[in-house]
Parts: sequence; C-alpha cells; structure tokens
Amino acid sequence: MPCCGLRGLCQYETNKLVRIQSVRLGSMKWSLNAFILLFICIMMLWNRKYQEFDQVVSSVTTKVKGVAQTHLPGIGDMVWDAVDYSGPSHDKNSFFVVTNVIVTKNQKQGKCPEVLRIGRLCRTDKDCERGAWDQQSHGIQTGSCVTSDVSKKTCEVSAWCPIEKRGNPPRPALLAAAENFTVLIKNNIGFPAFNFIRRNILPTMNGAYLSSCQRVNDSLCPIFRLGDIVRDAGEKFSEMAVEGGVIGILIKWDCNLDWLMRRCLPRYSFRRLDEKESNRTLYPGLNFRYAKYNTVNGVEERTLYKVFGIRFDVMVFGQAGRFSFIQLIIYIGSTLSYYALTTILIDWLIGTSCYSAEVGQNYSEKKVEAVQDKQKCILCVSYVDENNILLVKRSQKKSLQDVKPTSVQPRKEDTGHLRAVLSLLQSDVGANLDAQPPLDHKPDPIPKPRRPAWCKCDHCTPSSVPQEELCCRRSVGTCITSSPLFEQLVLRRSLLEAVLLYRDPLSSLADRGQTATLRHCAYRQYISWRFGVSPNDTHPVIPSCCVWRVREEYPSPDGQYSGFRPVRIASMQACTNGEL
Repeated sequence: MPCCGLRGLCQYETNKLVRIQSVRLGSMKWSLNAFILLFICIMMLWNRKYQEFDQVVSSVTTKVKGVAQTHLPGIGDMVWDAVDYSGPSHDKNSFFVVTNVIVTKNQKQGKCPEVLRIGRLCRTDKDCERGAWDQQSHGIQTGSCVTSDVSKKTCEVSAWCPIEKRGNPPRPALLAAAENFTVLIKNNIGFPAFNFIRRNILPTMNGAYLSSCQRVNDSLCPIFRLGDIVRDAGEKFSEMAVEGGVIGILIKWDCNLDWLMRRCLPRYSFRRLDEKESNRTLYPGLNFRYAKYNTVNGVEERTLYKVFGIRFDVMVFGQAGRFSFIQLIIYIGSTLSYYALTTILIDWLIGTSCYSAEVGQNYSEKKVEAVQDKQKCILCVSYVDENNILLVKRSQKKSLQDVKPTSVQPRKEDTGHLRAVLSLLQSDVGANLDAQPPLDHKPDPIPKPRRPAWCKCDHCTPSSVPQEELCCRRSVGTCITSSPLFEQLVLRRSLLEAVLLYRDPLSSLADRGQTATLRHCAYRQYISWRFGVSPNDTHPVIPSCCVWRVREEYPSPDGQYSGFRPVRIASMQACTNGEL
C-alpha cells in the first residue's frame, strides 16, 4: 500500500477535450469570450479591483454662526447668539441648535402642589406618603394633600417652585430664524496605510473664498446654511423646528491615489435619522432642559429652559485605493472562471432545438463517458417480437424473463457487421471452407428437458441461474432458432470460420476448427445480429434457446460450459474498423 501511494504521487491527470469543427460554434465561442473579457475589464476599472484599499480615519470640528431675536412669554425680547442657541453640551462629531423653548421663571427651593396628572389626585393627607417619589415626580412628597386647582387636589412636594407646567411646545417655533444660521465643518482625514492626509478645506481655499462661497454654486464649500441642510434631507425646517430632530451630515471620501488618476475630494449628503411622525413614536423630536441661576435678596433662584432643537451628526466614511500588483493577479485569477459560461451556454445550445437531435446525441456520446457502478450490473435484452433494446437490472431471485426493464432504447443497427456478413455470405470463401472435413466426433444431441414456465418459444432449457432464464420472445410464438437466417448467420460453420479468419488472418485451420472457438464466435454473431450497437456499459444476454442451440451444434467434449458471465461484448463495427 505505501508503494501504491507513492506511485500515485508521481502521476499526472488532465482533462479530455472534444473539439468540434464548426464555424458557427467557433465564432460564437470567441464572441462570448470577447464579451466576457470586455465585461471583466469594465468591472475592474469601475470598481478599481486592481487596487489595495485602506479605510478612512477622521476628526471633525464645527463652528456655528448666527444671531436671532425672539419674544419669550414672561421675559420679553431676547437676543440669541452662538452661546445661547448652541446649548450647554457638545457631543463628539455633532452640534446642536436651539429652535424652540419653554421658559419657567423665578424658581426657588420650597413646597408647592405637584403638577396635575391623571390617576395622581388626592383627597386627604392619607393619600400622600411622606418621602415618596417616582420617575415622573418633580420633588419629594411632604405627606400633605393641598389644593392645586379650584376643584382638584394633589400631593405637596418639596421642589423648585413653581413647578414647570406640562404643555406642547409653541407653534410656530420661537427660534425659526435659526434656518439662516451657518456652520463651518472642518474635517481632517487620513489613510495610515498610505501615509496620506487631507482636509475638506483644500489648500486652494483662502479667507476670501470661505467668506463668499455658497453650496448652491460650489459643492466643495465647507460652509453650510442650516435651512439648506434640512431641505436637502427632505424635510421642512419650520415644521422640524417645533419639536426638534436629528439630521445626519454624511461626508464620503472615495480617493484614488494612483499617480495618473489621483483624486481625493469629499462628497456631502444629508438625511434625517430620527422618526419624524409624532403619532408613530412616544416621545417625538429632541429636547432637554438646562437652567440659569442667580441670587435675589440672598435667595437662590433659577430660570428653567426646556429647549427643543435639531442635532446635526457629522458621519465620515470612505476609503482610498492604490495600485497593487498582487490584487490585480488575485482579480484576474478569480475572473477566469467566467469563461466557463461560454462552455455552459454552447453546451446548452447544442442540447436544445438549435441543433438537430442527432448532432446533440453525437456530441454527448463523444464528450460524456458513462461509467456504471460495479455493484449494479445492467443487462441488455432483445426479443425477436420487439424492435427495441430493454435494459434491466441484474436480479438474484427473479428470472430475467420476468424482471421489469428500467428503460427502453431503440436498436441501433451495426452497419459494419451487416456489410461484413453479406460480403462473406456472397464470397467463395465459404464454399472452399465447406470442403473441409467435418469434425471426427460430435457427441449425441443433448436430450431436451421439460419446458420451463418462463419460456415462450418451447425451446428453452431450465437453469438454476436467474440471469440465464431468458427466452427469445416476449410473447408465445415461434422460436428464433427455427429461422433459416439463424442457421445462416449464427450456426453456419463456413461463415464462422471466415469471421475468425477475418479477425486473425494468421490463425491456423486447427485453431479455427475448435468447437469452443466456433461456439464463442457464434455467440458474438448472435449479439451483433440481434443487438446491433449495444448501449455503453451494458451486458447483452443471449436467450436460453439460442445458447443451447449453439451448444448442440458446437458442443463441449466434456459437456461442461461456463454459463453466463456479464462481460460487455464489442460490436462487429469495432472489429471492421480495426479497433479490436
């Protein structure tokens, strides 16, 4: 076994090709190959598959500018600058702009009624637990039930009083003028793998450019009007400003760092990131609270602001590519499989109505070599009263006459065998060979036993092997052995010796005259006559009546026969073509 394994390592295997001489198929093949090559080249250039890529690393800073004046209830006119409308907090890569506000003035530490809420009313002090609170409380309960409204009572709480009253934000928004504010976005990016850095403020941009550029005329301008950002995101600023929301500013860097095609510029796009429909979400928009503290007569007071606004999140993504010979080789190797589509398409066209069935069958037989499983023996059966070839599976229990066929195929005439036999029958070779002396000894004819149940011609002999239980007919009728043509083609001694001489011109007369040789030649004559060109990897089976008729004519001296052995028999066409 080790020797066999080492010998296998020194072997080389390659595919077998079938070449079809056809101008139409050849033109189609090269046309398809040219189309595939064009497609591969276009996709390679379009997707830059010949490059290696690195992902962007970036940082973002923003600067919002603008001034607005608004009238706040209870406060009066108020001017808002960048410090006021930007809010107290700044998140990474984002900025916030106030667009609406609810103000609660002069809050002090004290005791006051809790805000009226459904299911939170009280009647007596027993309904209020001292020190209790919940997530929606504005303070700690004192244990007293006090009048909050003319006819309603709520629990008293220790809190910043007066408590902020619940209500919807003002409509229209108090700071709708923020639509005209501008923001300068400074984005620094880098690609560490290529040691390349860039910023969205290009080297050609100076102070004069930044003070006059507008996004309407220049897509690379880094200064954006807030109203234009919201509009490009598909929203209306006046409606979004009432409850607030979140807008995404997307900066995409798709850089080509090749020397001949160097290009690395940002592309901006905008979209809304939160749910804009108030009836589809529990807490729509965006808001938060902050307070401004002061001291009046030694008492600390505060003004509470509940502000609504728009948060702008700046998101940077992208990649840079540079030529890589290794990536080019990998891409070429991965696309070579596309050329298999040419073979698949042409094979499909040959198998369809575009070509005749004869051409398709011939191509299939040349290209595909079927190999049967050694455990499955397919037998080939031919009946004299049917003009088809039946393929059956070998059975160890049922007689071959009773086994149902797995498929039925038309019989293909062996033209080579037919021409050879006709030429031998018409020649004088047979007459000369008939003059040879007969055999010195011919045993007595084998006594004919009782006719078996599976026999239809009344000439078959019982057998203990199921594969030998086969008659020459499918239905009851005359046996083929009684046909004069059977005597001429199968049993005629002169013809058999001529066939043997034809196959082996240097054979001696004694070799050709042996009964075993003549008997086996007679078997081959019957197979070529009745089966023609048998299907590949099948085993022709000679009927019992024919086998015993040949044995009667050319018996074994000791009366012993090998019986049925499934060996595929070559056709006479192969013999005449010199293949055997």
